[in-house]
Amino acid sequence: MALAAIVGRPNVGKSTLFNKLTGKRTSIVDDAPGITRDRIYGKTDWLGREFMLVDTGGTEDSKDEIMSEMRTQAQLAIDTADVIVFVTDIKSGVTAGDSEVAVILQKSGKPVVLCVNKCDNTGENPPELYEFYNLGLGEPFPVSSVHGHGTGDLLDEVVKFLPDVDGTPADDDIPHIAIIGKPNAGKSSLVNKIAGTNRVIVSKIAGTTRDAIDTPVEFKGEKYILIDTAGLRRKSKIRSGENVEKYSALRAFMAVDRADVCVMMIDAEEGFTEQDSKVAGYAHDKGKASVIAVNKWDLIEKNDKTMKQFTEKLEKDFSFMKYAPFVFISAKTGQRTDKLFELIKYTSEQNARRSSTGLLNDMLAIATARVQPPTDKGKRLKLFYITQASVKPPTFVVFCNKLDLFHFSYQRYIENQIRETFSMDGTPIVIIPRERGE
Repeated sequence: MALAAIVGRPNVGKSTLFNKLTGKRTSIVDDAPGITRDRIYGKTDWLGREFMLVDTGGTEDSKDEIMSEMRTQAQLAIDTADVIVFVTDIKSGVTAGDSEVAVILQKSGKPVVLCVNKCDNTGENPPELYEFYNLGLGEPFPVSSVHGHGTGDLLDEVVKFLPDVDGTPADDDIPHIAIIGKPNAGKSSLVNKIAGTNRVIVSKIAGTTRDAIDTPVEFKGEKYILIDTAGLRRKSKIRSGENVEKYSALRAFMAVDRADVCVMMIDAEEGFTEQDSKVAGYAHDKGKASVIAVNKWDLIEKNDKTMKQFTEKLEKDFSFMKYAPFVFISAKTGQRTDKLFELIKYTSEQNARRSSTGLLNDMLAIATARVQPPTDKGKRLKLFYITQASVKPPTFVVFCNKLDLFHFSYQRYIENQIRETFSMDGTPIVIIPRERGE
């Protein structure tokens, strides 16, 4: 998916503009400069084109810090974005910082759209606007990110520079596999082993992979696209000098967004960590089919109980995604990569499965007869009808008499019945309760 990055000095209104364009209040907005600490991203669409928008972070309130951070922001945007939205502020005019960043952006050759924010009065363009032509970035677009004036013209210009949609329609049919996990868990080694080439730099230094890289591979006649993501580090490990890591984390989340299956890599020597839980949680929340691959299994001293004990521990650790199968692999030797691909294929098919309404309602009748729906103050829950609304993940709408009677525990019971009846054990399932008449 195409990526547009918003850069500019602190307090010019980058986060307000981001919130206006994405339609969500994702970025924290405050008058203090440097409030946006991390990169925050969201999807937006304009004229039928969907793209990702990134709000870059602010800095400490000191002149040197602000300038060095602005240079870093500009450089990161140049490295990762398809188009850059450079935000300035009509009230401050063109500052030395704006001019310096404009020079960096000009040299990059990347398309830049110049946004002059805080033009809150409608009507004629303010005379101060013409000063911004001096930045040498073409026509300045007057915008009020608070009121939304001028954002349409700005987006018209941004969309002109977005690259053509990648891949032919046939490419959409090929399963995209995101390999996610902590730095140094062996993600790049796995991609290289499967692809049979040193496609990705492999190093013992954690976080060597800076970006998400797509590698087309074939396995037993089936085509796949592997997305190797930069390792996700704990936020405390991402210091100001390691701003590249922030963009890497962003890219990893974006890779999950466009993947069909996520392979969660666990380092067998380190075991499950809190960071693994966050990454897996993100994939679960996005409804992605997942496989948990325990890597470096060849380095573990084993007896006949080791795998069973490790599996039992992982089942507790991943209790929130019980549907995800485990496989113990070695990316270095290629041990059990065949098994990994079998699971990738299986979970991908499960995630895209559709069940007929007739069979679903037969299942619902048997399930409610076996375990009576709950009652509250003499009122019993009645489930009238179930239908599958969508796939990836399989999403089911259940119509009932009263929403507040349809407790989480009974929803979980219905979910388990769907899994059991239709053998859906490799994918998350979403149940949406609806009150009849809604």
